[in-house]
Amino acid sequence: MDRLECSNSSERFRAASDRSHDRKGVVSSWISRSRGHSATLIFAAVLALAIPAAGAEPERRAVAYLAQETPKWFAGNHCFSCHNNGDGARALFLAVQRGYAVPAKALEDTLRWLRDPAGWDHNPGNPGFSDKRLARIQFAAALAEAWRTGYTHDRDALLLAAESLVSEQERDGAFPGAWKIDTGGVAGAPATYGSALATYMARRTLEIADAHRFAQPIGRANQWLNFMQPQNVLDRAAILLALPDSAPKHLDALLAAQTSDGGWGPQPHAPAEAFDTALALLALHGVVRPEAGANLRDAHNPAAAIERGRAFLAKFQLADGSWPETTRPAGFTSYAERISTAAWAAYALLTTDPKGN
Repeated sequence: MDRLECSNSSERFRAASDRSHDRKGVVSSWISRSRGHSATLIFAAVLALAIPAAGAEPERRAVAYLAQETPKWFAGNHCFSCHNNGDGARALFLAVQRGYAVPAKALEDTLRWLRDPAGWDHNPGNPGFSDKRLARIQFAAALAEAWRTGYTHDRDALLLAAESLVSEQERDGAFPGAWKIDTGGVAGAPATYGSALATYMARRTLEIADAHRFAQPIGRANQWLNFMQPQNVLDRAAILLALPDSAPKHLDALLAAQTSDGGWGPQPHAPAEAFDTALALLALHGVVRPEAGANLRDAHNPAAAIERGRAFLAKFQLADGSWPETTRPAGFTSYAERISTAAWAAYALLTTDPKGN
């Protein structure tokens, strides 16, 4: 079983009651209360509206993939996944803001779950494969994105989620990733994050929720990140994401770690992976916006590095719109890692899209 996933349940998923959700760029939810085979067929038909034509841009293909996969875990297991309903949903909230067609039904159950932070710890699961602290960071990040993009206006829920994160912060300011997998320089994965990325994500949620109210824990997180010695590309990207002013310390090293095919791996000179590439792109985007006509042969131009990184993600995107999952060690098969990898890659492509869609 994949880490951080809730256990399978034999209980049949019951379609939630229909709620009209008219939004710009969102297909209205029109499925009436229904059960059984007919509900499944209707649900599949609605999701099919998001499937792009062959040859569509990588952003649209990724959004279509996530729109189909995000609701599947709850539908099949009657519990919620920090990969589907956390990372996957976070990318879809951004996609909706950017004008992509995401069926409202694809996010309906997720939004209901995210708006109840008090229930997150009661998600059915196998304790041996769960890390509730990291799950809270992932769910809170998705809720913060829903708030930031205007998908929900439930600020009380966001504040409650932020408060739950503060209680998990360590005395030195860090938020640990799952099992502190980054110990010894091993980079975090999409299902484990690692302390640098977990700290950035928790800090970002606090900032979105109320930067003034949570100024003290945000400051402690910043201080920890500022003095942290990065052990891998993921660490460096997370620090740069949180602290763009630290570019003089980290930018050159991040640029130098880009591979000849345009991506980034967990360590300099390591084969490029979609997850590490996505984080590097987001970090570079926070330092400089991509510019049209950038010289792709200029290794010291962050804008050029972003274009080459985007090209890497487009080249290695799979036919269904996802990417080969990033795992530590590399080369394993994991549905959870596949969803989170696709979510991070999609989020990076949407954020760095020079067309702005």
